[in-house]
Amino acid sequence: MHSLQFTAESSSNGVIERDFTVSEVPGVLWSPASGAERAPLVLMGHGGGNHKKHPAMSGRARRLVTGCGFHAVVIDAPGHGDRPRTAHDEAEIAELFRARAAGEPEGPIVVRYNAHLAQLAVPEYLATLDALQGLPEIGTDGPVGYWGINMGTAIGIPFVAAEPRITAAVFGQHWPDVLAEKAKQITIPIEFDMQWDDEHISREEGLALFDAFASKEKSLHVNSGKHKELPRFEVDSAVRFFARHLGGAVTASA
Repeated sequence: MHSLQFTAESSSNGVIERDFTVSEVPGVLWSPASGAERAPLVLMGHGGGNHKKHPAMSGRARRLVTGCGFHAVVIDAPGHGDRPRTAHDEAEIAELFRARAAGEPEGPIVVRYNAHLAQLAVPEYLATLDALQGLPEIGTDGPVGYWGINMGTAIGIPFVAAEPRITAAVFGQHWPDVLAEKAKQITIPIEFDMQWDDEHISREEGLALFDAFASKEKSLHVNSGKHKELPRFEVDSAVRFFARHLGGAVTASA
């Protein structure tokens, strides 16, 4: 069994936030301060260059906790947040910045680097799920979801493809290059976000990844705007999606 160590705890507005490590990988778990003894769990993946407590992550987590009574968790991806960067990380990041400054496509570099990170992160998410299901307030028999956009999708698709405990997932905004084959293995309900005017990921690429999922129930959410302009109301939709599929009623706070 993977060792789970809680390292800090705080509480505010009905949400308990606990920092932890699993086999030296740092993460954070948000839980209801009060409520049912057992509650569903949603694992989340942060975007590239961000970290486990980025406002996008803490905001989504608090919506899941206060709106649905769920638990939500994020771990730092390799080379992100509180984790050290390797020489490989530094080289890939430098190449990304060089391409960006030169006006060259970023996609090939991001796809390659994210695929490398996913190989490292998928076993870490599996270990985190194993450890958290050992907690009495989560348990091994409750439903589990996954929510990750951008790099969170690059890690999440191979993770969900390999993990039968995940019963619903939200993905979006990534290239299909190395993910389409894994997406073909996914049959659970999914919600997928893409931006119609994304300057990095073409419409054809976004649609190709959505089309690759073998899920009988899958919803495509397309909004106008560039890559970083995903509307905040898509968070509301994702929370309702998880409430439908993991079991729970969305309250007014969500």
